[in-house]
Formats: sequence, structure tokens, C-alpha cells
Amino acid sequence: MAGTAPAAVKSAVRTVVLLEHFAARPGLHSLADIQHDLGLPKSSLYMLLRTLVNLGWVETDATGTRYGIGVRALLVGSSYIDGDEVVAAARPTLDRLSEDTTETIHLARMDGRSVVYLATRQSQHYLRPFTRVGRRLPVHSTALGKALLATHSDDEVRTLLPQRLEAVTEHTVTDREQLIEELAAVRELGYAVDREENTLGLRCFGVAVPYRTPARDAVSCSVPVARLTADHEEAIKAALFTARDRLSVVTRRM
Repeated sequence: MAGTAPAAVKSAVRTVVLLEHFAARPGLHSLADIQHDLGLPKSSLYMLLRTLVNLGWVETDATGTRYGIGVRALLVGSSYIDGDEVVAAARPTLDRLSEDTTETIHLARMDGRSVVYLATRQSQHYLRPFTRVGRRLPVHSTALGKALLATHSDDEVRTLLPQRLEAVTEHTVTDREQLIEELAAVRELGYAVDREENTLGLRCFGVAVPYRTPARDAVSCSVPVARLTADHEEAIKAALFTARDRLSVVTRRM
């Protein structure tokens, strides 16, 4: 029995790696491409894929030669959102924030070097950013992420992030020490700003929800630069601070 435990753990790890690979690369992929990306033995990978197809975690095309994420992954992801106490408690506040700003609102959670959208409210305007629950974005290029990073110490940020950061757009801060300097200003001001660092033409403002230390959740407001005036920016910041204070109260015991 002792000899079978490592094999069982290896299979579990490979399953998670495969599903996360699909989650990060939408669409269908050939066995050869998957094997090239993951470096798993081809025969083992094929058997794993067929097992997951039979269980509904992976889907395949009519030829049975290309693979992608299956519907059961959506069901599990939805259950995470549906069962999360913070998401449930935040709904009225997100609704109010959406009404007050008329812009796109996000509630997101830090996951390693990324932030993941847990809830969104679409802008009331025709010109608005694309958004969806479950979207994963780099922590260093988003207002959400920077608001959360600012609740960590500088040394913790250095441990988490590499010295050179990915350039998502031409405006992304790619030097870790420069980002750390910006985080000092975020701590002082109480909010973070994404200045077209993740999406060109879009500016975002974010605040951390301080029911944990360091914080793991944040709220943001995204607005196209073409529609952003000085008065609108100040109104957005004020509305975010109000939302943060409300969320601090409703999440106090979580």
C-alpha cells in the first residue's frame, strides 16, 4: 500500500496541472501541443485526457483529437462563487457602487501573482470594458492587485514577484522596485490606480477590503479614459471609499 501512494499523488497533481493549463488557454488543443507544453509522457497524458473526457472535466471535438476544458469545471467554479460568504455579503454594496459611479465594478481575490474576478457589475454606458467572473489578471498591472499588494510588506512583495515584471501594455510598470515605490503611495492615499497598465484606453481605481491582514479581496472601478474627467475621478474615489467602509463592516467576522 505504501508504494501506491506516490503514484496516486502524482496523478492528482497531473490532473490539476492539466486543468489549469486548459483554463489559461481557451479553445481546443491537440495532444501533441498539450504534451509539448506540459512535458508529460504522451501515453500517460492520453489516458488522463480520456479519463477526464469520460468524467466531463475535459471536452473533445468530433474527431476526438483536440481537447479543452469541460462543463464540470464550470459547475465547480460556480459553486465556489455561490458558496463564498464575502461575495454574498458584498452584493448590495457592489450594486450601490455601480449605481453611484455608472461604471464597471469588480470584486476580486488575490491568488498568488494574479487577481481573479469574483463578481462584476457592468457599466451603464455603451462604451465599456469586457469583463467576466473568473477572469485572471496579473497582480502588478491592475488597481485591484496593487491595492492588495500594498497591504503586504515590501519584503513580502519582493518574495512574491520577480525583479522584472511582465509588460501587459506599454504603460505597465515592469521594475519591481519601481512598483514597490508606488505601493508606498497607495498605502498613504488608500487607493491604487491602473493607468492603462492592463488595458489600453482604460483607467481603474481600486481599494482593498481590510477584513483580513494582509487583505485578500479588493474592489475596483474601471472607466474608459475618454470618459474620465477630474470631477468623475473624484466621485469614483469617494464612492470606492464608501464601499470599502461598508464592506469592512459586513465582512468584519469573516
